[in-house]
Amino acid sequence: MSLLELTWRNIKQNFRLYTIYLVSMIIGVIIQFTFSALMYNEDIINALKNKENFQMGVTIATVVIFLFIIFFILYANSFFMKQRKKEFGMYLLFGMSEAQITLMIFYENLMIGGFSLVSGMIIGGLLSKFFGMLLMNLMEYTNVISLNFPIEAICSTVLLFFLLTVIISIQSFFMIRRVQLIELFHAHSKMEKAFKSSPFLALLSILLLGISIYCISRGLESVLWQEHAKIVLVTVTVGMIGGTYLFFRQFTGWLLEFISSRKNYREGNTVLWASSLKFQIRSNTLNLTFITLFSAILILLIGFVTINYKVQFEAVDMNLPNDISYQSINSETNDKIERLIKKSKHKIEDHKTIEGIVSKANSDRKIAFENPSYFSKEIFLFSETTYNQIVSNRGDDQKVKLKGTEAVSLSQGTDFGAVYEQNKRPNFSIMTNQEKSFSLVEKKDYALLGWATNPYGSMDKKPAVLVISDEAYLELKDNAVKQQYEIYTIKNAQNAESLSKEIHSVVTKTPKPYYSSFADVYSKQIESSSLLLFSACFLAIIALFALASVIYFKQLREATEEQKQYAILRKIGVNNKVMKSVIRKQLLFVFMPPLVLGIIHSWLILKYYILDSVQDFPELSNVIIGVLLVYTLIYCLFYLSSTSIYYKIVNQRR
Repeated sequence: MSLLELTWRNIKQNFRLYTIYLVSMIIGVIIQFTFSALMYNEDIINALKNKENFQMGVTIATVVIFLFIIFFILYANSFFMKQRKKEFGMYLLFGMSEAQITLMIFYENLMIGGFSLVSGMIIGGLLSKFFGMLLMNLMEYTNVISLNFPIEAICSTVLLFFLLTVIISIQSFFMIRRVQLIELFHAHSKMEKAFKSSPFLALLSILLLGISIYCISRGLESVLWQEHAKIVLVTVTVGMIGGTYLFFRQFTGWLLEFISSRKNYREGNTVLWASSLKFQIRSNTLNLTFITLFSAILILLIGFVTINYKVQFEAVDMNLPNDISYQSINSETNDKIERLIKKSKHKIEDHKTIEGIVSKANSDRKIAFENPSYFSKEIFLFSETTYNQIVSNRGDDQKVKLKGTEAVSLSQGTDFGAVYEQNKRPNFSIMTNQEKSFSLVEKKDYALLGWATNPYGSMDKKPAVLVISDEAYLELKDNAVKQQYEIYTIKNAQNAESLSKEIHSVVTKTPKPYYSSFADVYSKQIESSSLLLFSACFLAIIALFALASVIYFKQLREATEEQKQYAILRKIGVNNKVMKSVIRKQLLFVFMPPLVLGIIHSWLILKYYILDSVQDFPELSNVIIGVLLVYTLIYCLFYLSSTSIYYKIVNQRR
C-alpha cells in the first residue's frame, strides 16, 4: 500500500477526528480570504475618501490575522497529533521511518488544505460582501459592494496555506521525533494528581480581587487616584492578575473540596463531575487565567472603539458646528465665495455674518479655557445677542443671559463644564484698547466657531471665544479691533470636500485667515472611527475563536483521556442522561468563571473610566451591555458545542 493510499484510508476511517482539524483549517481560510477580499475590493477602495488610513489599518490587521492563523492552526495540529500518538507508534513498530510518517502527514495536509481552500474561499467571498456592506453602513455611505473574488486574495490565501502545510509537517516531524515509542503507546494513560488547595491562598485570591474592584470603582476623580495614582495602579494590576491566577489555582480547588466535604456529596451526580475537576486544576490554571484577562482586554477594546465610533458622529458636529465659516476679508472675496457655493451642488440653506472683538488675555488663559494650547492666542469677544441668535438658529438649548461684567467662556472640548456660584466666580482680564476684567459665570463646552481646518491636513486651533453682555460689548467696540465671520449652512455638507478646497484656496490668499469646514473633518473622522470599529470587531471575533479553541481543544483532549472512565460508568449502569448532565456541569465549571471574571474586570474599567467621562451620551451604557451580551452569546455557543463533542468522544466505543 502506497503512502497516498494509506493517507486516504486514514482520513476515511478516522473522519470524526479529522473533522475537528478540517473545521479549524476551513475557519482559518475563511478568516484570511474574507479580509484579503475586503482589502482588494475595488468597490470599497473607490468609496473611501481617505485611502491612506484604510491601507495602513488593513496592513496592521493583516499582520495580526496572519499571526492568529498560524497560532490557531498550529494549536489545532498539536491537539490533532496528540490524539494520534498511538497510531504513529503502530507505524513505527511496523517499520515506517519518521520521514515517511512526516510525508504521510504532508499528504494529509495537502488533501485537507485543498478542500479547506475551496470551501473556505467560497464562504469567505460571500462573507466579504456582507462585511463590505457592513463597513459602508458604518461609514453611512450608500455605495453598492459587489460579490468579488480578487485574484490577489486567492493567491495570497493559497500561498499562506501552502506555507502552513510545510510548517505543520515540520512541527509534526519534531513532535514524532521527540517522543519515545513506549510513550506513544501510553499516550492516553497519563493522569494528573488531585490538587490540594490552601484555604489561606483561596481567601487571598478573593481579597486581591476585592481590593482591585474597590480601587477601580473609586474613579479617576477620587482622592485615591488623584494623590496615589502610581501605587493604586500597581495595586489594581497585581490584584487583578494575581487574584485571577489564585482564583483558578486555589479558590476553585478549595470550592471543590468544600463541595466534596458536604453530606450530600454522593447524592445525585455531583461526585462524578467534581472528582474529575479536581484532577484538572493544575493544567487549567494558566489557560483560564490567560483567557479571563485576555477576554477583559478584548471587551475593553471593543467597548472603547464602539464608544469612540458612537461619540465621533456627534463630536464632529460639536467641534465643527458650522458647515462653512471663515474670516471675512473683503466684499469682493465674499462675493466670489458665495458664487462658488451657488455654482456647486450644495444649496445655501442659511447665511449669517457675525461680528466680534479681537483681544488679548491679561490673565492666565487656563482660568477660562481648558488645555489653552489648543486655542488661539487671541480672545474673541462676542455679544450675548449675537451668540444667542446663532444658538437659536441651530436649535440648541445653550442660550445665556448676562449683565454688566458677567461672561461665559466657550471652552469647547472640556470634559467637565463648570457653572460658578455667585461668590466663587473667577475673574478673567482681557486687553483691547483698554483693560477689562470679567467675572466668569460659566465655562461651557460649546463652540460658536469650530476648529480651524485644512482640506489637505488636520484640524489646527480652536478660536478662544468669550461671550460677554451686550452692554459690555457696546462699551468696548468703538475703539477696538473688530472682526467679521461668514457662516454658511449648506445642503449635504458632509460631501462638500471639493467645494471646501475651492473656498479654502480663495480664503488663504490672505495670510493666516480663519477657515473651518465640516467636510474637511467628517470623512476623515468617520472613516477612521468606522474602520477602527470594523477592524477591532473583526479581530475580536478572531481572538474569541482563539480563546475558545484553547478551552475547546483542551476539553476534547481530556474527553479522549477519560473514555475509559466513562466506559466504566456505562458498565455500572449510568445512563446517557446522567452522563450528559455530568459533562454539562463539568464544562460549565471550566467555561463560566473566565467569562464572568472577564466581564466584571472590563465592565468596571469601562464604567468608571470611559462611560463616566462621556455622560452626555447615556445611550452608550446600553451599547456596552449589548457588546457584553454578544460576547456572552458567542462564548455560550462554544460551551454548547464543546459539551456535544465531549459527549460523543467519551461515548465512543473503544
